[in-house]
Amino acid sequence: MRPSTNIAAVAAAITLCILIASCQSRAPASGPDRSALSTMERVAVGANSCWFKSGDAAFSAYRLAPELNSFSGRPRILVVHKNSPEGRPLLVVQAEGDPARIQAFGPMMSEPVSTRIASDVTRWSGGGKTCR
Repeated sequence: MRPSTNIAAVAAAITLCILIASCQSRAPASGPDRSALSTMERVAVGANSCWFKSGDAAFSAYRLAPELNSFSGRPRILVVHKNSPEGRPLLVVQAEGDPARIQAFGPMMSEPVSTRIASDVTRWSGGGKTCR
């Protein structure tokens, strides 16, 4: 091969590499994973530490029942009566999709604590770790 052919081949290879690199997708913006499961894991950790383990009076009669391994694609947490965990949930917080869409419903969402539940869940789902 002649030297000019080698230079042309190297130049073509470099150009090809540059074109391939420019077509690569950009790295996602930093921040928490927005999938339903990751979002509900953050919410479950926040609820457990801030509502239950902290001894918060608003939640002292209840306990957390996480159901994160959902075959329906809707991981969720339940808040149930402490003394009858098999009973009907008083609060359901679930997420679906990527990015996650969160829903909170149940009898507790008709009580004064509902505003706090909504703000806590919103903060935790967005990556916040603090209690109110």
